[in-house]
Amino acid sequence: MLGRADGPVRRERQVTVGILSGLLGHASEVDVERLEQEFSTLLVEGEAIEHAYRVLRDLIVFTNLRLVLVDKQGLTGKKREYVSVPYGSITRFSKETAGRFDMDAEIRLWLRGEGSPMTFEFRKDRNVHDVYRILSSYVLKG
Repeated sequence: MLGRADGPVRRERQVTVGILSGLLGHASEVDVERLEQEFSTLLVEGEAIEHAYRVLRDLIVFTNLRLVLVDKQGLTGKKREYVSVPYGSITRFSKETAGRFDMDAEIRLWLRGEGSPMTFEFRKDRNVHDVYRILSSYVLKG
């Protein structure tokens, strides 16, 4: 679920990935060829999907040019919000690993011009490390 601004004082943009993943499954890598048709109208010339992860119905998609967050909404999931984040707009990022009693791991992204980070929450699994490593490779290139 893509986050919404909360409250008049502090507006934190949050992407919650995997709220129910402990019950319904962990983040899993998606075959990028399966996404080509859905993304055909979104991608610009020369842009290609390189990695993608699904948690429940939502997607985190890494292209060679940007990060695309897909929030499938409604009962059927046919309504979707696509949020594009150019890698160059990410000013810093962090990873918080899960603990013994705290089963959630997080990745936070700070974007240029935004005071609060976007937060991705994962259940305890290896994919938080994979996503962080891929994010690092794209952000640190620029």
